[in-house]
Amino acid sequence: MEIKQKIENLRTELREHNYNYYVLDNATISDFEFDMKLKELQALEAKHPEFYDASSPTLRVGGTITKSFETVVHEHRMYSLDNSYSKEDLEDWEKRIQRILGDAPVEFTCELKYDGASISLTYENGQLVKGVTRGDGFQGDDVTSNIKTIRSVPLQLKGGYPPKFDIRGEIVLPFEGFAKMNQERIENGEDPYMNPRNTASGSLKLQDSALVAERPLDCLLYSIVGVNLKLESQSQMLEKARDWGFKVPKAAKLCKTTEEVLEFIDHWDKHRHELPYETDGVVIKVNSIQHQEELGYTSKSPRWAMAYKFKAEQVSTVLNEITYQVGRTGAITPVANLEPVLLAGTTVKRASLHNADQIEKLDIREGDTVFVEKGGEIIPKIVGVDFTKRPISSQPTQYIDHCPECNTPLERTEGDAKHYCPNEYGCPPQITGRIQHYISRKAMDIEGLGGETVELLFKEGLIENYADLYLLTKEQLIPLERMAEKSAENLVKGVAESVKIPFERVLFALGIRFVGETVAKKLAKAYKNIDSLMMATVEELMTVDEIGQRIAESVVSFFSNWINMEIISRLKGYGVQFEVSADKLENQTDLLKGQTFVVSGVFETLSRDELKKLIEDNGGKVGSSISSKTSYLVAGDKMGPSKRTKAEGLGVPIISETDFMNML
Repeated sequence: MEIKQKIENLRTELREHNYNYYVLDNATISDFEFDMKLKELQALEAKHPEFYDASSPTLRVGGTITKSFETVVHEHRMYSLDNSYSKEDLEDWEKRIQRILGDAPVEFTCELKYDGASISLTYENGQLVKGVTRGDGFQGDDVTSNIKTIRSVPLQLKGGYPPKFDIRGEIVLPFEGFAKMNQERIENGEDPYMNPRNTASGSLKLQDSALVAERPLDCLLYSIVGVNLKLESQSQMLEKARDWGFKVPKAAKLCKTTEEVLEFIDHWDKHRHELPYETDGVVIKVNSIQHQEELGYTSKSPRWAMAYKFKAEQVSTVLNEITYQVGRTGAITPVANLEPVLLAGTTVKRASLHNADQIEKLDIREGDTVFVEKGGEIIPKIVGVDFTKRPISSQPTQYIDHCPECNTPLERTEGDAKHYCPNEYGCPPQITGRIQHYISRKAMDIEGLGGETVELLFKEGLIENYADLYLLTKEQLIPLERMAEKSAENLVKGVAESVKIPFERVLFALGIRFVGETVAKKLAKAYKNIDSLMMATVEELMTVDEIGQRIAESVVSFFSNWINMEIISRLKGYGVQFEVSADKLENQTDLLKGQTFVVSGVFETLSRDELKKLIEDNGGKVGSSISSKTSYLVAGDKMGPSKRTKAEGLGVPIISETDFMNML
């Protein structure tokens, strides 16, 4: 019992010293003393494995080897943020918020936007149980063993925390630590890393956690998600997170007006270079959690948050050549091949030129010295030309009129900025592009198969469309370049497993033009199976929520093509899911079809999200604000008075949670 107590005391003491040093930046003992105590604990734990603790400070030294990181579905989706670049953008955003919330006064929490690798940490009963990368927002990679080596991530929380929650933040690499790492690499004759952000992101995917432990990574937290957290505001959430032991940046401010928000932005735009980390803007959030719930989400972003991006860095370089790429839909994208130049921490060699109109508008020519910017987009863009440096022999750019891959004459429909290659089933990049889309993470998510492998399989004549994937055998794959037996087995297994993917994702995977993830979900829900969808007319499709004429015509056109019909027939034969599963159908009805509900306030038996799901599962539509098209306002406790006034003014019936449940 005495040994157990000694181990517990050492763990408690080391946790406190770790918290003081890495979170509060206030060391209370020397590094040497800390290391001695850590070694003492390691020795005791090695002798007494019966006292193992998953949150012991000794786990921070790493040593776990991870060959492949498991893909984990986020219990609560990780959304991306909408970006703004001007005062006008922010004012427009505030107006949209007020339209939904009515006259309720709105406060904002402003936080710095740190440039790192997004992470979601799951805690149960105060202990870290999982660390998952953002991935595509729906699922990411389990990097828990690597996260445990980061000293500012608490393995055991201080008191007063909820039994289970996720906390989101950024894994960052401070400038000082980054410079030290690069100095060591140069001294060892190695190339230096390009920038802190990419190095932090790459560190999370190192297979040996002992190597991660050697890197001075930090973790800055900013958002808590979960059920029944009893948090009333974003500012309170930040304070609570600090109390529980998380490293939450102090540079956050509660603002009552847009003017105060702009003052915060202006201050940090001038002083951001004094910070120890990379930052590229400010995140503005509606402070009230109840207001956040009222505002909800679009298909990609929370309506209650906005990222204001600082003005992008700009450099000039020479445009050597304009080349053209063909996408999976046949769209032609002109690309500027540049004299390599350093921009925002990375070497840029290529930039997007968007389309023929953009080239003509800016009068961009080969040989020009151009201004390149990296704004909200990941891909740099050309924003202007330095005409004082234009060569005398310069000639205007003649946009191509034939496909650079298959030489088919290009087409351009009126009102469309892009040129297209119409050779849909004979143009190689379109063929491989469709297959690459089919296997992608948000679609069929086929393990063991990547874009380069698709190109190789097509080149070798093994596949011509995505249905051919299901005929591949290990024997066909092993002779291919860089294809070992295990890789071949994983590829065949990954393809076989894809038949479990649900109908809405299969529909997205087919690559129908204009049918993204959200539209695919709406169509799957409305038609339940592929056969019903194939029979639908343009007029019928346009009755589905958010399906306009352009999408409807594209869907009908896709299913009227005999090649597509033949591929779908083959996929059916291979067992691919072409109908909504029985489990999903079991709880779905058309009881509320044609009716729109606005949900507002706090409810007793169901959460707001559960109420919204019930509405959608029974064929109804959830509206974000009250209008003449609203069928019912489902009112809970603490609902804003302006919503009630507007509903009464428009004659919209106001019902309780009980009334709603009785309707079902």
